Amino acid sequence: MGAGAYILAPLGPELSARESAFFRDADPWGFIVFARNLIAPDQVRALTASLRDSVGRKAPILIDQEGGRVQRLRGPTWREWLPPLEQVEREGTERSMYLRGLLIGEELLRLGIDVNCAPSCDVATSETHPFLRNRCYGSDAGTVARMARAVADGLLDAGALPVMKHAPGHGRATIDSHEEPPSIDADLAVLSKTDFKPFQALADLPMAMTAHLLIREIDPETPVTLSKSGIDYLRNEIGLDMLMMTDDISMGALSGTVAERGERAFAAGCDLVLHCNGDIDEMGALAARAGEMSERTKERAEAALAARRTPLNIDIPGAEAELGSLIREQLDA
Repeated sequence: MGAGAYILAPLGPELSARESAFFRDADPWGFIVFARNLIAPDQVRALTASLRDSVGRKAPILIDQEGGRVQRLRGPTWREWLPPLEQVEREGTERSMYLRGLLIGEELLRLGIDVNCAPSCDVATSETHPFLRNRCYGSDAGTVARMARAVADGLLDAGALPVMKHAPGHGRATIDSHEEPPSIDADLAVLSKTDFKPFQALADLPMAMTAHLLIREIDPETPVTLSKSGIDYLRNEIGLDMLMMTDDISMGALSGTVAERGERAFAAGCDLVLHCNGDIDEMGALAARAGEMSERTKERAEAALAARRTPLNIDIPGAEAELGSLIREQLDA
């Protein structure tokens, strides 16, 4: 049997016997961890080892460690980060964003976490919902593309795989997709020159995450994650032919049961369904309906994992000092 076409999450800081048995049978392609799972370094290393033991292989383990408001590892145990947009606005160089990605990736690898759901390629606007705005890397496509590339390169040089998100661009959303589906009414001709540009520029990255939003001119009724027209547009028009995972399938922007949503995401053309809340009954229903990865998904998954780089021998104190100096220089200017 092959791995299941989904990414699942444990509920707490250690696996229960029931979870271990479930993950062994469901055999997800990978796992994702959240603040609820992360207490101390040794505990996290034990958890990531247990997750991989449950499926008998070095399964990818993901996290949302963007820095700023969305970071699952927090101080004082782990580094605290400025929101991405604040760092860009303060300092604004690719070097500082590269160092940010490098240091985040190094910290993750030490804990057994090898995939980071970053960079965000969304372009901020004056109307971007607060849930997203300071997670963006800029308010124009060129800046976002450059900064996102720098973060992705830093993560890769540290040995972590980046996941760009939220394709094809969440920046014009004025509604939080955790609650209900945002709708983008701008013309595709405009979006193609703005919101979509950073995703095109980073189309060589190994993985992407879809957005749960409506783009009226692509599909007026169905969020991109569940829309065949939407996923076809991502792949064929924007050029995102990499391993594509959904955003959390249990978010409020989507309707139907979790299992139904997963089925629709696969039918639309997503490779992997992400389920985050740790509810074992929901995960069981999803796994029963989703099944194994398709041959095309396996090819994309192999290509994604092959993009891993041997971690650089990083001078951690030196990198921290350089980043701190770059940011302080701007504060003192």
